[in-house]
Amino acid sequence: MVLDPQTKLVLDQLAAAGAPPLETLSPAVARQVFSMPQGELEEVGKVVDRTIPGLETDIPVRVYYPKDKQSSYPALVYYHGGGWVVGNIETHDNVCRALTNLAKCVTISVDYRLAPEHKFPAAVEDSYAAVQYVYSHAEEFQIDRARIAVGGDSAGGNLAAVVSNMAKEKSNLPICFQLLIYPSTNLGGEPTASMRENAEGYFLEKGTMEWFRDCYLNREEDKQSPLVSPMLFGDFKGLPPALVITAEYDPLRDEGEDYANKLAAAGVEVEAVRYGTIHGFVSMAAVLDSGKAALEKAGNTLRKNFY
Repeated sequence: MVLDPQTKLVLDQLAAAGAPPLETLSPAVARQVFSMPQGELEEVGKVVDRTIPGLETDIPVRVYYPKDKQSSYPALVYYHGGGWVVGNIETHDNVCRALTNLAKCVTISVDYRLAPEHKFPAAVEDSYAAVQYVYSHAEEFQIDRARIAVGGDSAGGNLAAVVSNMAKEKSNLPICFQLLIYPSTNLGGEPTASMRENAEGYFLEKGTMEWFRDCYLNREEDKQSPLVSPMLFGDFKGLPPALVITAEYDPLRDEGEDYANKLAAAGVEVEAVRYGTIHGFVSMAAVLDSGKAALEKAGNTLRKNFY
């Protein structure tokens, strides 16, 4: 699959800008410089910023409502990417707005605690607490608790996969669908072919992933936890249907596709779609047609599962 010309242009622009790799910066500075091209923001019906209770502290969330008026909506609980270290509600505002309109759902974007100030399992705890609260307080959000999906990109895709497994194991809330956009699924595993082939020069680099991992984890043993690497869960049967989106020139490509294969082997309904571009491309939909196409695929697939 050939690197598409728009992506080549973006990579050339990034190289010309000469921005230092995130792993050479402090987490605080990395958060300041980490951004995605938002473009013109889509209008939605309503946006509400609020907090919900977490295990240790309140969790900020941003709730997006579609323009279509309904008495009750399906919901997508969304976890942003950024290696568990950077990213927030603002960096993924465009993604959540687009998915809200395309899927005709309420989207709840979760501002989970970030590492290294809050190492594993803080992000997992916040992610699960958020969807559990949404399920328990469905009327408060004007949503149908039988139609709650989880989703996320990169580290957020990791958290969505982990939450889906936890919900199945705890049997205390039904997740109807999981949207996994270039997810990290095997943080402690041996380097995949895509990690070696795309180690440098394609936006997300191997060195950055290693820095994210070191910021996120407390100790070497954490790598073997399925709450870190969902590939390590023992039983995938009974998990909700999934859409897994990957990119050809992404170190995480094989992790996402290997996870999709694991789901399929367990009888889970899953679709895997690969695009000829780089990690993060869905957040670059303002400048990449592939990102726009992937957003439309994600939104339309969600809508079909919701309705």
